[in-house]
Amino acid sequence: MNTETHGASQRLRRHLLLAMAALATLGLATAQMSLALFTDQETVAATFDTGSIVLDDVKIDALTLTTGALMPGDNVTDDVVVENDGTAQLRYAMSTATTNPDTKLLRDVLTVTVKTIDVTTPGTPCDNFDGTSVLAATVLGASGAAFGNPAAGTHAGDRVLNGGANETLCFRVSLPSVTGNAYQSATTTTTFTFDAEQTANNP
Repeated sequence: MNTETHGASQRLRRHLLLAMAALATLGLATAQMSLALFTDQETVAATFDTGSIVLDDVKIDALTLTTGALMPGDNVTDDVVVENDGTAQLRYAMSTATTNPDTKLLRDVLTVTVKTIDVTTPGTPCDNFDGTSVLAATVLGASGAAFGNPAAGTHAGDRVLNGGANETLCFRVSLPSVTGNAYQSATTTTTFTFDAEQTANNP
């Protein structure tokens, strides 16, 4: 290799080394600049809980209208506490279903009346049976006695309870005094069903 070629090669090598050093310095400066940013971060957590609609089954199960040996003109009366053990407001309705096991159709002469707790002596809930009418005297029939409507939405006769609230209703089943001999030794069973639903977002 001649002297001129050797010198050019050394110059090229020096230029390459200088360029690499410059790139390394630039990269280091860029990295240092990226680490020199002011930053901040905040977080917030949100917890979501659903409400509840709960009728107190123990209190409703305490409604006792079962009786034997009814005579024309007799009636049986009992109170029931309808309680919302949930957290949200509810509306409820009551419906009935009555059997006819002996085909004597006792259900077609028995009537049921529902009122709110007594005005005169609320401490003894239904002895006066003078509260506000919820269901006027109505023949039981197969499913004829009811107030409100279990279908979704607001209906006439629906009753409303806030979360944690309750009310006492008075039920009276009567055998009219005009009931004839055809109904002697007859029997029937009525199932009272209470249906509740949320009122929120449910017009």
